Amino acid sequence: MPNSVNRKPTYAFLGPVGTFTELALAQVKEAKNAKSIPVSTVTEAIEAVLSGKATRAIVPVENSIEGGVSATLDALANTTNIRIFGEYLVPVTFNLVAKPGTKLADVKVISTHPTAYAQCRGYLAEHLPKHTHIPSTSTAAAAVSLLETNSVADAAIAAKSITDHYKLTVLAKNIGDNKNAQTRFIEIGLPAKPTTRTGKDKTSVIVELPTDRPGALLEMLEQFAARGVNLSRIESRPVGDQLGRYRFNIDAQGHIDDEAVAEALKGLHRFSPNVIFLGSYPRADKQKSEHLGNNSNKEFATADTWLNKLRSGR
Repeated sequence: MPNSVNRKPTYAFLGPVGTFTELALAQVKEAKNAKSIPVSTVTEAIEAVLSGKATRAIVPVENSIEGGVSATLDALANTTNIRIFGEYLVPVTFNLVAKPGTKLADVKVISTHPTAYAQCRGYLAEHLPKHTHIPSTSTAAAAVSLLETNSVADAAIAAKSITDHYKLTVLAKNIGDNKNAQTRFIEIGLPAKPTTRTGKDKTSVIVELPTDRPGALLEMLEQFAARGVNLSRIESRPVGDQLGRYRFNIDAQGHIDDEAVAEALKGLHRFSPNVIFLGSYPRADKQKSEHLGNNSNKEFATADTWLNKLRSGR
């Protein structure tokens, strides 16, 4: 049973210190005076929340270059009693770092997370065409490994903040192929009332199609389109029980307290055998969430009043 009483809020994040997840954690106002605990995987972060070891956890969910983070998407789909309470955007800036005294010409082996490696291929092909890559669990772990006596790697690709934590030398700055890359992180916790509607919100759900038939996906999307609700992301992931079965991870603009979103959710519940509500929370980009057509709360209220009059015989 989770510990329901935490004397001090605790946030789990993908560690060790110096990761992009820690940079996302730094954006959480409520975490400024909270305890933070590094974990190794998304599953471990979720387990920390479910067990009560952590009040909340920060995990990556989407990258502007690589797309959705499958480990997070699958973990959310297969875990009950988890909600999203916020999202945070972190610019992805990679530096090539090494132990003091190392020169770029000395680098033959590079360690980093596979995702980071994929985003720096251009620089590596031009400046270190004969290097070897050693995959690491995180960019920070790769950097830390350089300080170990038995380290095989000569350099690591890590977040620019890594040198704030470890005595490493920067061999090259901002080596990512896309200078505008961002990673989106979410703040997750146990189920609770959604954060207050701001008018600049996002709602996340996971929806399973009822049957594999023509038009099923279109019918699912029509639940949003008919209410003027725009989608900022839709991504399929296999259910896993057999080939050809998929669930859809969806981010919709708006809040569950928006009547248009609420009606869309009710439509999904009637349509799908399995709808997972992940939460409604403020958008990181602060953009206003508007529902096209006659789908404002006021217009839904006017329609309800009219229908009630008809039902009462007036």
